[in-house]
Amino acid sequence: MLYDVLKPFLFALDAERAHEEVSGLMALAAPIPGAGALLSALTGPSRPGLEKTVFGLRFKNPVGLAAGFDKDAKLVSLLPAFGFGFLEIGSVTLNPQPGNPRPRLFRLPEQQALINRMGFNSEGARAVARRLACSPRPAIPLGINLGLNKDTPDEDAARAYADTFRILSEWGDYFVVNVSSPNTPGLRDLQRASRLADILSAVQDANDKGKPVLVKLSPDLDDQDLAACVESTQARAQGLVICNTTLSREGVPESWSSQPGGLSGAPLKRRALELVKKVRSLSRLPIIGSGGIATADDARERLEAGADLVQLYTGFVFAGPGAVKRITRGLS
Repeated sequence: MLYDVLKPFLFALDAERAHEEVSGLMALAAPIPGAGALLSALTGPSRPGLEKTVFGLRFKNPVGLAAGFDKDAKLVSLLPAFGFGFLEIGSVTLNPQPGNPRPRLFRLPEQQALINRMGFNSEGARAVARRLACSPRPAIPLGINLGLNKDTPDEDAARAYADTFRILSEWGDYFVVNVSSPNTPGLRDLQRASRLADILSAVQDANDKGKPVLVKLSPDLDDQDLAACVESTQARAQGLVICNTTLSREGVPESWSSQPGGLSGAPLKRRALELVKKVRSLSRLPIIGSGGIATADDARERLEAGADLVQLYTGFVFAGPGAVKRITRGLS
């Protein structure tokens, strides 16, 4: 109810500023003893019976927070209180970078969607590693999404991903190689099978502790490229995240067609579901399904299509802090 009261005020702000205000309050609350327990009580009880093991990790439920919400690992001690079964921070780049100029995040409330062109704004891998080293380790699995600095030459991409992984490897339970953001020029070219193979080989050479490595793919891949990416991933990694934001503007008003950036939320749901089905037909690797998930029915549909776990971000923004526990109650 509190979120329903605050939501009109938050949505009156620029979308990124509203996110910063909420995240700032959460960061202030995180060190306070009992803050997590109080927040968990306010959002309602969790339901047992949804535990599962995926790529060697134990999840108390299959609903996680997607990368993008907590880019620099400032909220990992408080976010589990919302009922998530796992968290994914980032994308984290090797070196600090500011991302694209503002405004770069836009709400489409009627469509329950966001358009973002953040551009991997990140404090950098070393700053995130220091923060994680000084924070209590969350009681749920923590994923770290690896991005690429905008000024990284193509020939250095594999080394940069491996160096980023190496700096953060102690703190993540699993890692996601993000080669699918539409907001870093040339990044999606790294989804070509040969380039992806080089990146994954470099990351695995640095992976002396055997952490699960996943690949996040674009919803805009055609069937041939998708199959090639899945084949490369199957040979060199432990799972897939399906999928990232889309450049398509299907399902949103014409007035947004020229707005650069990736579209997420409800308009992506059908395409994301199709991709999970296609990837499941191509591989038995574990799949984290994301894109347009906001309700228990959305999550159940994605799991029945072949996903092992699901993630939400845009649905969390629009549905509020009780969304995760409503989904898990519906699933149970």
